[in-house]
Amino acid sequence: MRKYQKILVTGADGFIGSHLVEYLVSLGYDVRAFVQYNSFNSWGWLDQSGENIKKSIEVFSGDIRDPYGVKKAMSGCDAVLHLAALIAIPYSYHSPDTYVDTNIKGTLNILQAAKELNVQKIVHTSTSEVYGTAEYVPITEEHSLVGQSPYSASKIGADQMAIAFHRSFGTPVAIIRPFNTYGPRQSARAVIPTIITQIAAGNNKIHLGSIHPTRDFTYVEDTVSGFVRVMESDAAVGEVIQVGSNFEISIGNTARMIAEVMNAEIVIECDDNRLRPKLSEVERLWCDNSKAKRLLEWQPRFGGNEGFREGIRRTVIWFTNSENLGQYKSEIYNM
Repeated sequence: MRKYQKILVTGADGFIGSHLVEYLVSLGYDVRAFVQYNSFNSWGWLDQSGENIKKSIEVFSGDIRDPYGVKKAMSGCDAVLHLAALIAIPYSYHSPDTYVDTNIKGTLNILQAAKELNVQKIVHTSTSEVYGTAEYVPITEEHSLVGQSPYSASKIGADQMAIAFHRSFGTPVAIIRPFNTYGPRQSARAVIPTIITQIAAGNNKIHLGSIHPTRDFTYVEDTVSGFVRVMESDAAVGEVIQVGSNFEISIGNTARMIAEVMNAEIVIECDDNRLRPKLSEVERLWCDNSKAKRLLEWQPRFGGNEGFREGIRRTVIWFTNSENLGQYKSEIYNM
């Protein structure tokens, strides 16, 4: 018998959240999907899920910034996987106030409701961006936190709120810290979909920002399996646990690998609009995933150079499907 029966996923309409909902349903969990309210009654990426998924879940439309709606959504749930957040770094330069409201206040709403409802487990989603440029590699969970963008600062604040509730009230919180997740359905504001959609549109001149920074890209299937492992593990409570591939690659070499997979010849051109402010650019990210392996017995299926290539291949297949590609505007920079 499962320890947790009813699971709430916030941000269920998003890239990672929709994959996580599908995975939880496949494992037999009873899932309530918290999606952003809108007048179109859109469930985001969950609208693309199979009918078996949509019939299996309970959808709750609301706003993570509303404490009353959040508490209602959490009522009757044994565990909460909290992914709802604003995540686009460029937009955080434009509208930082919304990031404080959504990421910090939204997390506070989850934690406060969990305390009042005696929810058995909260998994809060962090990000590798909280580290800023790596001071050493591979990065461990003990690395210092540096807010190099309003987005990362808001996520540091949210992480610290989660830790504070655990230490102050014994709230059963675990923090998962994914590195750069990629895969089908990812927003075009992220670099891998940006490259794929430009090539798929027939462009050989690919517009990017800085290409020398490195990232640790993690395929979405690995990320969602990490979420479930953190949720199911008692040892994860009170801990920050990184989920990453332990493989470092530059943006430029990522673009070249994608071009190889797509059998394309490309020229990379710098677009000033895509550059971060100089002191805000995170130059290097590389995950030490040994804690996840030790505490959760988790490891990436798509690790290393060959694993990354396979993840890229799967991502390209999805994006180059005409119905999927038609949902993206490759000619417009998505802030």
